[in-house]
Amino acid sequence: MEKRLDAKGRWRNRTVAFRASDEEWDLITTLVKISGLSKREYIMRKLTDREIVVQGNPKVYKALKDQMAIILEELRRLERCSPKNDELLITIQQVAITMKGMKGDDKDDR
Repeated sequence: MEKRLDAKGRWRNRTVAFRASDEEWDLITTLVKISGLSKREYIMRKLTDREIVVQGNPKVYKALKDQMAIILEELRRLERCSPKNDELLITIQQVAITMKGMKGDDKDDR
């Protein structure tokens, strides 16, 4: 494997790892997909308390569309929210924030 420097000329030769439950892994993976960032960049930004700015592109759009379809199906299934649905509520909040921040044609927002 070829060694590469990061944007600031630093070698990335340290490994950071942690264990996650299946539910936590799924949540992290979903949040990464709708951010448009790599998993490494997303986690680094979160750990260093830097802002996540989503750049709209076809990959992010597809991730948002797929996630909204999953959320719609889950909402149809639920009669009411319960503590078991914390991951869903976090995902809904992040999708709403992301979609609100996406720039688009103002006519579509009405």
